[in-house]
Amino acid sequence: MSRTLRQAVLSGDIGGNGFSLVFQPLISISDGRITSCEALLRWTHPILGPISPEQFIPIAEESRLILELGEWALLQALARASQWPKSIGVAVNVSPVQFRSQSLALKVLKALAVSGVSPRRLELEITEAVLIGDDKTALLTLHELHTAGVQVALDDFGTGYSSLSYLQRFPFDKIKIDKTFINKVDHADGSAHIVRAIIDIATAQDMTTTAEGVETEMQLDALRRLGCTEMQGYLFSRPVLASEINDFLMKDVEKRRMISC
Repeated sequence: MSRTLRQAVLSGDIGGNGFSLVFQPLISISDGRITSCEALLRWTHPILGPISPEQFIPIAEESRLILELGEWALLQALARASQWPKSIGVAVNVSPVQFRSQSLALKVLKALAVSGVSPRRLELEITEAVLIGDDKTALLTLHELHTAGVQVALDDFGTGYSSLSYLQRFPFDKIKIDKTFINKVDHADGSAHIVRAIIDIATAQDMTTTAEGVETEMQLDALRRLGCTEMQGYLFSRPVLASEINDFLMKDVEKRRMISC
């Protein structure tokens, strides 16, 4: 299976080979509005069927096909975001291979120019794996993105090796708190104290926070008490097909307009 999968990943045309994007909204905890949507890569192979990102992304990274795949995803996400209300941003994941290519900032600027989307509406999500190793190159790339006005989020915070040191050394705009800490954030003996510490650190450094994988009202209530900025998860919405996200967002905007009248 792994050999067949590898051959399938490397078999060519990305746009016509079953790759697509879905979009999962991020929600402001203070007022419930949609602040942005994260673009998530999906793949349905014509013969093998649906393949999980956990299976195909490592192969794409090893083969460096992720450079082409990541650029395609960025262009597609920005093209879709250009049709949304300007108050709603778009978040795109960046792999370590893309980040270390030293051409990321240039490709991002070109993609923004093609789409016409304002840089402030684009957020790039990176994990700690991106930062391990070459600090100088990582710092230069982050500064290039910030200078352009692009937002950068540290994704899956708390699952890596030395998260706290990264917050001091690198200029992030947001911390996305990993689902493993959110699962029991509402339990008396759970992870609330850890989540509170993360939020306090982020606030002290002028960063916002997003809780990943929120599934219950009790988790949301706990996050609201702790001062978390945003939430993302099945409690509000599962990932939405690209063909349906425009209508989804417009309906939410209209609903909020009716409530405010």
